[in-house]
Amino acid sequence: MKFTVADLLDQLPPTGGLEIKKLEKILKLTTKADRDGLETALQALLKLGIVNNEEAGAIKRSDDESLIEARLRCSSKGFCFALRDDGGDDIYIRDHQLNHAWNGDRVLVRITRDGGRRRSPEGGVQCILERSTTSLLGHVERKDQNILAIPLDDRILATIQLPDGDQAHLNDGEQTSVVEVKLDRYPIAQFPAEGHVARSLPLNGGPSSDRDLLLTKANLQDRPAPPRSSLKTPTAKHRQDLSSQPALLLRSWQVSDAPPLPAVYVEPHAGGTRLWIHAPAVAERLSIGNNLDLWLRDRAEALCLGELWHPLLGQILSKACSFKVGEINDAVSVALDISADGEVTNWHFSLSSIKPVAEIEPKTLTALSNRKPKARTVPAALKPVKDHLAQLETLIFCARTLQMGEQASGSIELDLAVPELQCLGDLRWADPDSYHHQWALPLNQTDPQSVLSPMIRAAHRAWAQHAQNLQLPGLVIEASEADNNTLNDVAKSALALDIALELDEEGRPAATELAKAFSTTACRRVLDQQLRHALPETLLRLGINDSQKENENIESDHEDTKTKDSNLQSPWCCPTIHYTDLVNQEIIVSLLSNGKDRPNVRQKEKVVLGSRECWQQIKWPLFSTSQAKNLEEICSKSLVHRLNTLRRQAEELRQDLIAMVQARIVEPLVGEEHQGVISGVQSYGFFVEIPPSMAEGLVHVSSLNDDWYEYRSRQNRLVGRKNRKIYQLGDQVNVKVVKVDALRNQIDLEVNGSAITVEANMNVNSDLTNQAKTTKKSEVKGKITKNNEQLVSSSEA
Repeated sequence: MKFTVADLLDQLPPTGGLEIKKLEKILKLTTKADRDGLETALQALLKLGIVNNEEAGAIKRSDDESLIEARLRCSSKGFCFALRDDGGDDIYIRDHQLNHAWNGDRVLVRITRDGGRRRSPEGGVQCILERSTTSLLGHVERKDQNILAIPLDDRILATIQLPDGDQAHLNDGEQTSVVEVKLDRYPIAQFPAEGHVARSLPLNGGPSSDRDLLLTKANLQDRPAPPRSSLKTPTAKHRQDLSSQPALLLRSWQVSDAPPLPAVYVEPHAGGTRLWIHAPAVAERLSIGNNLDLWLRDRAEALCLGELWHPLLGQILSKACSFKVGEINDAVSVALDISADGEVTNWHFSLSSIKPVAEIEPKTLTALSNRKPKARTVPAALKPVKDHLAQLETLIFCARTLQMGEQASGSIELDLAVPELQCLGDLRWADPDSYHHQWALPLNQTDPQSVLSPMIRAAHRAWAQHAQNLQLPGLVIEASEADNNTLNDVAKSALALDIALELDEEGRPAATELAKAFSTTACRRVLDQQLRHALPETLLRLGINDSQKENENIESDHEDTKTKDSNLQSPWCCPTIHYTDLVNQEIIVSLLSNGKDRPNVRQKEKVVLGSRECWQQIKWPLFSTSQAKNLEEICSKSLVHRLNTLRRQAEELRQDLIAMVQARIVEPLVGEEHQGVISGVQSYGFFVEIPPSMAEGLVHVSSLNDDWYEYRSRQNRLVGRKNRKIYQLGDQVNVKVVKVDALRNQIDLEVNGSAITVEANMNVNSDLTNQAKTTKKSEVKGKITKNNEQLVSSSEA
């Protein structure tokens, strides 16, 4: 079919019905076969109670609140969880309740058994809204008389029936290639999935082949060329001329087709700084809803493949909006007043024209960092920017104060930078907007994009608050709170290493306090890794919805509005990288170009719609009815789901690329011994990071032949019963590389040499009674004991 169930349901209005003829037109169903497919789908949805019939041949969505939208996350062991879109508790799905749904699919779930204190609710899949897998990697096997494709991803709990012609891809000897299988039919009732081999992909074909493998694994291999479309010229009306401002381009990426980035300018102001951020004007050049916009929506993300980029924008559009030194170009700008404490005290959004004066590269900041404070000579690397050295130093000061302000407001900083490997290409540089995580990297003063990152985050927070004050639609990034039991586990790992911790008012460890405590320890990286796994992923959501507009009064107390969601980000500065930013930039441009700055033409005094306090003066609708409707249609629930899916795929691809490069570096080391650091401990073994690639491999507990090792969950360590050897987080161990599977990112290790030996008179079982170096934040609910048992009480009560 040309549409998914999600596409169909997204077209149904929240109230009232929709005629089937109109639905056919919206879905562009022109042939009889397509219309018959729609009729079959509607009959099935009617039987499931997902839609209802209305009079005059119309249908409407059911009000059944027991049907919950979710995304499946499956395990190779056969069990799955449905991650709810509304942020509720994950729902456990048994294998017989999957109804042929696969890992990553969007589904409707009905709860069959309520959850308990330590038990997730259980449910069953009622309907598959959207398939996430259209092709997959696998290998071909013969079973009886059938030719089957076995998925490489063992989370897909199915096999694919292949035609007899694909038996040419059977592997009798050592596996040197895998195949890409295109799905022709998904499993239904007693019939298995069917597909065909699209192509064979070598496992050891070099970096280009590795990129192709991972793109196919992520379902991102098919990226069609941009459609023919004319670009609009940004309007000169309401545009501020800032071409005399000596703006700088901070850029670490070195590949020629890397996306353009914002320009910045900073100057001292009132004891702090005034920072200008100029984003490329992309939204003004597009017509929302045309072929080019829909093409960009389908791509959603620019993909960095190390030595190569798959850009979001087409070549023509990218060239039109790129900033170049010495050339005037249009921008969407914001001026931020930043105090010495890193707090943004004021802002002003505007359309502008700028003329950058210099591009700042990593070698420039490295030379500046190595320069002696009182040196009279200028190093050769700094001579092209010698007139802007004072501004560069102010920029670094500004980034440092913003980062300090973020930490003071509860943001989390983890030292988990990508290893400095030349073969990673542009992947080794900092993400300029920290788009995929709810934590930030420490400031690296020699990486221009690391300096740029806190500035962009500040601009995103400013727009989130500005849009909220004006009740404007848009997309925001949020992350749910970390699970207390998971944070407890991280805290137990830290206590086992004698690290002092602070508890919150409930006597529990907070993620921010854990990050601060880890930042001063010698084993910071491995502890930060544990904390990263405990933090939920960030998701996009709609900024303002109809219920919020009804329940929130725009004339509410300003201080409450100021503090509410102060850390919420609404990204808009990088429309060359993320479609999310392009959507929000369209809202900004519409406000500054079409927003009503006075109640009527007879009113002479105008309100500056880009200023921070403008919302207090506005007592009239900002847009006409048709304009407001168009803006709300730009930000739809279906768009949020699609962007979340594609941003998740892009991040998984990035992680897989880094992991594969690390595995390729380790491959020649098979049989060799190397020293590493234990980065994780589980009941089945422990993980070891091997420098300098920081590749992570597993020492399985079955390979520890010198004793029987038990897993101590409270201390997160493996302990030998007889020899009292300990393997715990942060320990240095000598390991031998046994086997490397680069595609699956599996590295098998064996321990060589001795582990840490516990003193003979040490009673391991009494560790729980050792006092932990904890400090109280406040006296709440009686005395907080300084004992490890305090931190595990919530998870083992």
